[in-house]
Amino acid sequence: MQPIQDIFPLLSQPRRVVVTMHQKPDADAMGSVLGLQHFLVQLGHQVQVISPTNWARWLDWMPSVDAVLDYELHRAKSDEYMEAADWIFCLDFNHLARTKGMAKKLAEVAAQKILIDHHEQPDMVQFAYGISSPGKSSTCEMVYDLIVESGHRDKINKPVSECLYAGVVSDTGSFRFSSTGASVHHMVAYLKEMGLEHAKVHESLFDNFLENRLRFLGHILTNRMEVDYLNNTALVYITRQDLYKYDIKTGDTEGIVNYPLSIQGIKLVGFVVDRDELRKWSFRSKGAFDCNTFARTYFNGGGHYNAAGGHDLESLEKTIQSFKKAISENEHLLQ
Repeated sequence: MQPIQDIFPLLSQPRRVVVTMHQKPDADAMGSVLGLQHFLVQLGHQVQVISPTNWARWLDWMPSVDAVLDYELHRAKSDEYMEAADWIFCLDFNHLARTKGMAKKLAEVAAQKILIDHHEQPDMVQFAYGISSPGKSSTCEMVYDLIVESGHRDKINKPVSECLYAGVVSDTGSFRFSSTGASVHHMVAYLKEMGLEHAKVHESLFDNFLENRLRFLGHILTNRMEVDYLNNTALVYITRQDLYKYDIKTGDTEGIVNYPLSIQGIKLVGFVVDRDELRKWSFRSKGAFDCNTFARTYFNGGGHYNAAGGHDLESLEKTIQSFKKAISENEHLLQ
């Protein structure tokens, strides 16, 4: 994989470009791809954004999200764009498998794939150019860096600012996570100088749910949360019945994993949702507990040091038991 800087001189030559992200994109994934799209269009590139799956309805406010193709709904059209592309930017994921049903096509097409990601242990052989920076707060911050370092700071207009700010504020937990370095605040200061209305973005991200989601949250925290003070750990689980009863859609469970971290003494939270095809895990930790290693070791996953994810094909009951067994094997790290 050649350095991302090697494409800077090539940006002035218009190309056919596809930009994509991981399945079930969050604010950082959608914000980074749309922010990059709005930048590249200003340079004369033909750009199509393709999402491997659907996305949360509370992301529908983002500029040009209505033009994003859902691969699962528009497979043939999406394949045509990828086959015709000169470049495919791959944002906020480190392995093609994170694109679910798109992975096979991505591996087959001749287009040069360009990685921009902040997760650990990327599969570099899949990408012609790229940058992997696990220390960065978000992929949106990395897209901002690309724009500035390539000499195009003047192309950061309102749509670019709104998209990139959305990902940064989301992935930093509104600037409270340890990944929030000085560079993040310098970035936001510049976006504000350029006219960013940050309150509008906050409202769109965090005050844009339906009533059923709030009632669902109350039910989960009351009836589906277990706290293990002996091992400084909390478990939250969601059953299929919970999803059906409260009509939970993509994105409605976003952020719930963080709530138990506010409990005094809790160092690790495991959060699992009983989906049809698998049990999907999220992990969050404070301090010195390595979620990335934990997720890779026990739940076929990975991510960041204090935030990671994984999955299990076993039943909800069995995967919860696996989690509790894993905690017992790591109790010395949680004291």
